[in-house]
Amino acid sequence: MRWSQTLIPTLKEIPSDAEVPSHQLMLRAGLIKQLMAGAYSYLPLGYRALRKAEAIVREEMERAGAIEIHMPALQPIDLFERTGRREAFGNVLINFEVKRGDRKVHMALGPTHEEVVTDLVSKIVTTYKQLPFTLFQIQTKFRNEERPRFGVLRTSEFLMKDAYSFSTSVEQLDEAYDAMYAAYCRIFARCGLEYLPVEAESGPIGGDASHEFMVPAGNGEDEIVRCPKCSYAANLERADTGRVVGAIAQSESCSELTKVDTPGATTIEQVSKMLGCEPQQLIKTLIYQVDDKPVAVLIRGDHEANEGKIRRALGATSVELADDATVLAVTGAPTGFAGPVGIKCDIIADHDVAQIVDAVTGGNEADKHYTGVNVGRDYELSTTFDLRNASSGDACPKCDGTLEIVNGIEVGHVFKLGTKYSESLDANYIDEKEKKHPIIMGCYGIGVNRIVASLCETCFDENGLVWPLSIAPYELLIVPLNVEDEEVMSVANRCYDELKAAGVDVLMDDRAARPGFKFKDADLIGIPLRMVIGGKGLKEGNVEVKWRTGSDGPELVPVENAVSGILERLAERRKTEAACVPG
Repeated sequence: MRWSQTLIPTLKEIPSDAEVPSHQLMLRAGLIKQLMAGAYSYLPLGYRALRKAEAIVREEMERAGAIEIHMPALQPIDLFERTGRREAFGNVLINFEVKRGDRKVHMALGPTHEEVVTDLVSKIVTTYKQLPFTLFQIQTKFRNEERPRFGVLRTSEFLMKDAYSFSTSVEQLDEAYDAMYAAYCRIFARCGLEYLPVEAESGPIGGDASHEFMVPAGNGEDEIVRCPKCSYAANLERADTGRVVGAIAQSESCSELTKVDTPGATTIEQVSKMLGCEPQQLIKTLIYQVDDKPVAVLIRGDHEANEGKIRRALGATSVELADDATVLAVTGAPTGFAGPVGIKCDIIADHDVAQIVDAVTGGNEADKHYTGVNVGRDYELSTTFDLRNASSGDACPKCDGTLEIVNGIEVGHVFKLGTKYSESLDANYIDEKEKKHPIIMGCYGIGVNRIVASLCETCFDENGLVWPLSIAPYELLIVPLNVEDEEVMSVANRCYDELKAAGVDVLMDDRAARPGFKFKDADLIGIPLRMVIGGKGLKEGNVEVKWRTGSDGPELVPVENAVSGILERLAERRKTEAACVPG
């Protein structure tokens, strides 16, 4: 493609409304243009990169045995009502009524396709002989994002690869899950992303049933807990700590248990300030409704409770904070003054709680707190659990390393759904004994736009984008210095034609502009390899060849070897990138 015949509207200044590097660079390099909040047009460079990412995703899905289909974006609202997700999605679900003749039809724009694909399979599959299989599509999704931001990282319309496996057994589900997990590792490696498979909350079948694929990035909205010493990584909701049950015994030097006045102090900050103590001296007593009964959960004052860990510790199905009436019933006090002393429900505690001597807790009375609270004398614990969010400095649960928290961008998620959707939508199969069972499902999503945006967020320097060869809009940029010079353009056109014929994605900057102007744009759009034709080099029979990421100056290549030299360099770079992809 010739620059003069395509559309690359580069910008020299950073747009004032672009908050993060990916948004700034995608606008400045002419990859995207905003239509309205949360909706972007992809311009030629951006769309070429997006399509290359899509092609890699498709190749690896098919390599893993998944079958491509295409489902409607328009979905009947009753499917969401049958699965209970109309209410769960809330305002995120874009739904509306359309008039058809004398009736109104209520439908939604698909935010995802679990309902549609399950309904589809329910109408096709009848017997175990038709299973297992995995279906996938690459489709536009729609969500009413109330705070669209960060360019294409958080939008109301986005391109997503979603896949769904259908199985008769947990063993079949595990095979499908493992195949998708391996495919995701290959996809993100081929796209040139640094990625982390991160443990996430388990699915309804249990076990390690969910992983998110994160790209570490300073502006990422998700927090990742990881150990630099080993491969352990998990999202904040799922991350374990390496702490263990410590001694649970009354301290030999306890202060007297005292109830003190704390009018209006219901938060850790307010109590700490009023009593002149540090938050880590306080014990938060949180009352949860765990399945059908209230349970008090004790957490150190400077920590945050983790509901997923609470659920796992208790083997519960549902965990949610209790309402005010329940708090009053078990503590005798309004919310904000609960404490373990004399409480009328079961108690569980985080590991750190049992180590606090002379703690401050709620007094189970309005505007009252206890000081000098000690385990073994004032309340009892038989054991402790890991019940809080992990934090930087915690011990790693897998090795003797120390955990750290980094930010990341989620680009993919693999998840074991179980039978949630098949039961709701009557997707069943008949086994070899003529018994009916719900199909066991898994789902696997990739944000294709996020692959491109994540590269732009993490692969750049002070001059512009730095694309990996696999996703770059073009592999090679030819820069003739003087387009009015016949000799320069003769060499440029010959190289351009021969490289295109050899299958190279090549862009030629044929604009009548100053060399410095062209070089600035070349660095900004980040094409991996550059060939410069003209000036002193051409007079001496050479062209200049330089990688975008090269720290050395340009190499001089004889004109007669220019095309073969480019092909050799591109082949070597492809080989290097391929070596980073897991088998």
